[in-house]
Amino acid sequence: MKDDKPQDQTIDLEEIIRQYDTESQYRTLSGWQNAFIVAVACAMSLFHLYTAGFGLLLAMKQRAVHLAFVLFLTFLLYPATKKSPTNKIPWYDFILACAAAYTTLYIVIHFNQLITRAGLPTTMDILVGFLGIALLLEATRRVSNPVLPILAIISLVYCYYGRYFPSLFAHRGFNIPRIINHMYLGTEGVFGVPISVSATFVFMFILFGSILQETGMGKFIIDLALAIAGRSTGGPAKVAVLSSAIMGTISGSSVANVCTTGTFTIPLMKSIGYKPYFAGAVEAVASTGGQIMPPVMGAAAFIMAEFLGVPYIKVALAAIVPALLYYAAVMVQVHLEATRLGLLGLPKERLPRLWSLLKSKGHLLIPLFAIIYFLVGGYTPMKAAYYGILTTIAVSFISKDTRLTLPKLINGLVNGARGSLGVACACGTVGIIVGMATLTGLGLRIASLIITISGGNLIVTLLLTMVTCILLGAGLPTTANFIVTSTIAAPALLQLGVAPMAAYMFVLYFGIAADLSPPVALAAYAGAGIAGADAMKTGITAVKLALAGFLVPFIYVMNPMLVLVNATPLPFIQAIVTAMIGVFLLGMSTIGYFKTHIPFWLRVVVFCGALGLLKPGIYSDAFGLAVLIFTYFFQKRRAKRQ
Repeated sequence: MKDDKPQDQTIDLEEIIRQYDTESQYRTLSGWQNAFIVAVACAMSLFHLYTAGFGLLLAMKQRAVHLAFVLFLTFLLYPATKKSPTNKIPWYDFILACAAAYTTLYIVIHFNQLITRAGLPTTMDILVGFLGIALLLEATRRVSNPVLPILAIISLVYCYYGRYFPSLFAHRGFNIPRIINHMYLGTEGVFGVPISVSATFVFMFILFGSILQETGMGKFIIDLALAIAGRSTGGPAKVAVLSSAIMGTISGSSVANVCTTGTFTIPLMKSIGYKPYFAGAVEAVASTGGQIMPPVMGAAAFIMAEFLGVPYIKVALAAIVPALLYYAAVMVQVHLEATRLGLLGLPKERLPRLWSLLKSKGHLLIPLFAIIYFLVGGYTPMKAAYYGILTTIAVSFISKDTRLTLPKLINGLVNGARGSLGVACACGTVGIIVGMATLTGLGLRIASLIITISGGNLIVTLLLTMVTCILLGAGLPTTANFIVTSTIAAPALLQLGVAPMAAYMFVLYFGIAADLSPPVALAAYAGAGIAGADAMKTGITAVKLALAGFLVPFIYVMNPMLVLVNATPLPFIQAIVTAMIGVFLLGMSTIGYFKTHIPFWLRVVVFCGALGLLKPGIYSDAFGLAVLIFTYFFQKRRAKRQ
């Protein structure tokens, strides 16, 4: 058997990250320009740390300063085109960076005057607002892709030319001063809820994850997963699932998770006999689930809490059962595939010892427990992240190997600031789309249209919403996808009586699913790049492995108890148990193996049994359990004969 460390690979990991994670396509600088960027990024992180610990600025000022840092760094770090220099900052980007910072700080400098003349902007206000929106769209294009800025531009055009649209979507139209005043000088557009969450909760959790990574948390997570699952059947694949799930508790980026854990787990899976495309798909599915894994979920979860008007801890608690079902489904399929192929685990001597590992680096788990403690204790997410960062710095000194030296701490501050740029730009730009919906009332019109098309049928409405989320996810980052679909599609679910927590969680899941769904499946393609596999085949396999993730949202819409809506102990436990068994049957149906090969007709029956167990109800549960018992004895008999 090959060594369990990643072999000398012909792949260029940095190139893979840059190819599939647009936020990683930043300039590599040196000399005084690099020192300048480090200084500005550190200043940005320290500003957010200070305000989190000692009190935020007034809401509009906090958001404006946050966006000023973001736009300034984005224009300096991200080239305008592929032909632009990547090893130095050209003079025109310095000008754009300063102009972008001015347009946002204008709100801070003239805050009192803007408040006094609210609704009556001056010519200067309009000019600054126009320039600020244009520069925000350009920054978003650089750090992400053109899709979101194009949607924002269409939204602005719709605001102006509304009277010329078909009657279903028509409105009286608004003049340019009114549009800019709504979008830029108030809290309905660019400086609305999305950028508010980015400027507080999201930035602090990104910074928390960045500083925690500097302690060596990434390697500790992989070693911990190896110690727990390495010896079991198909051990390396289970290590991938487990390590990605744990990594997901501190990182909400699918592609980043793939590239962090996948560089180790994918070669390890290949070394014991997994096909390259399957290894890449396992890592992609496991890493994507990190965005729904409490306590630190993806940025969209914090925005969901704001939209629902509930504490973030309620969203995190509601996500626990769906996340467990998601990972249970992946783990079942990995186990059945390994059993089918006869793949063994790793020898004991090649694995770290769990107790020794916990003694040497177990203290790195303390910040995670601290975050949970503070969230449960009623602290705001921002305050919980603040104390989590302080805890991380303190516990890092327990061991020399994990100690946060000054260079490591600076690196953590820089990476935290840089890691927030894509999310912040997306939040600012998608605020324009949200502002359009509030200004024109489009959200309610589309909700009515969806209900009309579906004939008021909930399942059809859910399917239409799912397709919308996945299509938007083909070009939008998860956070922007969630905000757009929750503004446009979620109201239709709410009108049909779906519990708000279940409706928004449904939208969140399918926004995340876009990272796995071809033709634009960034997490799957990143996994394929590391595995050296066919990208499309890896994406299709990832969709199969994530099938439970695609079905579970339908289940908790039907049975919102799974997201803790009106949950009572005994029915809640029953729902979890039957859902877990349903997930097991779903895995059997997908892989087509249990003790021996499952014939096609039985796979169909097993799939129906899985749906029966996933759907709440005595008769459906009874049918699912009957299918499970029949399949067990039928397959056992077939295996014995073979």
